[in-house]
Amino acid sequence: MIDPRAVIDPGARIGEDVHIGPFTVIGPDVEIGRGTRIGPHVVIREGTRLGEDCQIFQFASLGEAPQDLSYAGEPTRLEIGDRNIIREFVTLSRGTPKGGGCTRVGSDNLIMAYVHIAHDCRVGSHGVFSNAASLAGHCQVGDRVVLGGFTLVHQFCRIGDQAFTSMGTALNRDLPPYCLASGNYARAVGINKVGLRRRGASPELVSALHRAFKHLVRGRDREGGLAAVAPLAQAHPEVAAFVAFIRESQEKHRGIVRTAPRRGEG
Repeated sequence: MIDPRAVIDPGARIGEDVHIGPFTVIGPDVEIGRGTRIGPHVVIREGTRLGEDCQIFQFASLGEAPQDLSYAGEPTRLEIGDRNIIREFVTLSRGTPKGGGCTRVGSDNLIMAYVHIAHDCRVGSHGVFSNAASLAGHCQVGDRVVLGGFTLVHQFCRIGDQAFTSMGTALNRDLPPYCLASGNYARAVGINKVGLRRRGASPELVSALHRAFKHLVRGRDREGGLAAVAPLAQAHPEVAAFVAFIRESQEKHRGIVRTAPRRGEG
């Protein structure tokens, strides 16, 4: 059902069985997949693609112009997958030409109230973004990531699969897969053992990832750590992905979050 008080541009493409609440505004060149439910007072701007069976709560803003001073009104996009739950006052910006022109969010995410996902971010699937978590521009977030409330992520940072941040974390470097981070600025505090076990990870895999964390995140001897972890990477694809993420981060990106220095290390 589409409420007659909604304002929908004739150029918008609305799928079957879509519900749109009163006073919602949908601009031109918007696509909404079947079965999606959009509450009242939502704004969906041009260039937005919204998948099937999503739930958009009141006062959300999807596809607004990016908060980037270099943006000059060029046509860019926001692409959102299926079955996402987007709560009140969430803001998802479309992309910029210099960042590839597209902000992309996967499927099956819970995005809680006041979350901000900025221009040109790439977000995976099955994640949980708790209240007021915010991504600056050009961030990359893997699958099954949990961001605690009021987590802040610096622009161009990457977060690997199944990583977890606690409440109020300020992340200014890359967070490897399966890692926990906490603090302002963030420190890595260990492997997300609870999340891994809930998803059926074997004790052997959890132990292998813990050893990889000890050598490559807590340790300071990079080459020695890589040598020590090499047999584990051969035995476990997850450890191989962990190692690859850290290598790429150190060579091409901001570097990884480290653990707090131990007593006597400075």
